[in-house]
Amino acid sequence: MKLWGGRFEKGTDELVNDFNLSIRFDKRMYKQDIKGSTAHAKMLGKCGVITEEESSLIVKTLAEILAEIENGTAQFMIDAEDIHMNIETMLIAKIGDTGKKLHTGRSRNDQVALDIRMYLRDETDEIIKMLKDLLRVLINIAKDNLDTIMPGYTHLQKAQPITLAHHMCAYTQMFERDIMRLADCRKRINIMPLGSGALAATTYPFDREFVARELGFDGITYNSLDGVSDRDFVIEMSGALSIIMMHLSRFCEELILWNTNEFSFVEMDDSCSTGSSIMPQKKNPDVAELIRGKAGRVYGSLMTVLTVMKGIPLAYNKDMQEDKECIFDAVDTVKLCIPVFAKMLDTMKFNKDVMYKGAGEGFTNATDAADYLVRKNIPFRKAHEIVGKTVLYATKHGKALSELTLDEYKAICPEIDGDIYDAIDLKTCVEGRKIIGGPAKEAVLKTIEKDISFLEKEF
Repeated sequence: MKLWGGRFEKGTDELVNDFNLSIRFDKRMYKQDIKGSTAHAKMLGKCGVITEEESSLIVKTLAEILAEIENGTAQFMIDAEDIHMNIETMLIAKIGDTGKKLHTGRSRNDQVALDIRMYLRDETDEIIKMLKDLLRVLINIAKDNLDTIMPGYTHLQKAQPITLAHHMCAYTQMFERDIMRLADCRKRINIMPLGSGALAATTYPFDREFVARELGFDGITYNSLDGVSDRDFVIEMSGALSIIMMHLSRFCEELILWNTNEFSFVEMDDSCSTGSSIMPQKKNPDVAELIRGKAGRVYGSLMTVLTVMKGIPLAYNKDMQEDKECIFDAVDTVKLCIPVFAKMLDTMKFNKDVMYKGAGEGFTNATDAADYLVRKNIPFRKAHEIVGKTVLYATKHGKALSELTLDEYKAICPEIDGDIYDAIDLKTCVEGRKIIGGPAKEAVLKTIEKDISFLEKEF
């Protein structure tokens, strides 16, 4: 049943009707729609727009409809187009003309703006919880690997020795920023647009602040045109979700590399791996690869809503219906990826001996050799040149810096003494970097302490 047919002499073509409807995807907002309608009905009664008895009946019946949807006895109707008109149609079917009074002073334009804000607010809270669970996994790995030395990389070339704990804590910082971005985005989501009407507000004496308090909003919109046509918050959340997926994808790329025979830094647990239909020996990191691929899907959602909104004049236009499927898909994808990523990370085995061996190759202690010479009062640039020549010599002779004899060192630089070997020891290289943010155990423990404090914050 259409609730807007008075102006029309013809019914909607079936093809057009199917093209126009959104119930297939916006039905997920039924809780938010009923909650918003309940608050609106209470306000209508409070302000005397309808009687208190009518308001109470509507509120009571909306609760019944919610229960019926929850237990599967209510059926959504395609003809009713969207979740808003479905709920209203159910209401009218139960209480007749009183149900027809619910929509007084309200438009689907401000109703959908309300619903999507409430929906994304709820989903933001859920994703923040998931990210906190992931942080706990990372923190535990860091705690267990304060002394696990591994190579750090730039340009995918071995650069300097660090610890696995330090590497994990790099990602705790990223995911903490993701949480802060979501929490900040939530502030702009949590503004109540109901009362904006179709575009020009309403002549009824509404108490918008009452509705905002009922629904847990921090405030109300202050321009009715913007109230119904703003989707900045959808774009912003899509952006925040895209950054989360970028971080997950980046991490997955490293784990995929680390899982190769060439690296052998990690071994994926059987429970988080798959095999090959033809190659019996294969154990593939499919979880990490899928997450890496799904990042592009979330990026696509961001580009969709940006493109939809870029050419829309004020106020509401039907184009804006296209904001929902993309943000729903982005939310679903992120919520799918975070827990499975955390499980994969929590169950994988780190090959500590291989990591340590890798750190001992590639002259990762060369910078420390240069710093050693600086402490001998040699200017850094000169020290850099000397160590560069030393690395060249060692490369030609198939040796590591620790394998060069003192005579070989002195032939290149007479200032070098026997204490060079302690200076370029991998543990010394790591533990000497005690500055805040460095890889030394002392510094990493401070980072972990900060991360634990972060988990205790409310967002």
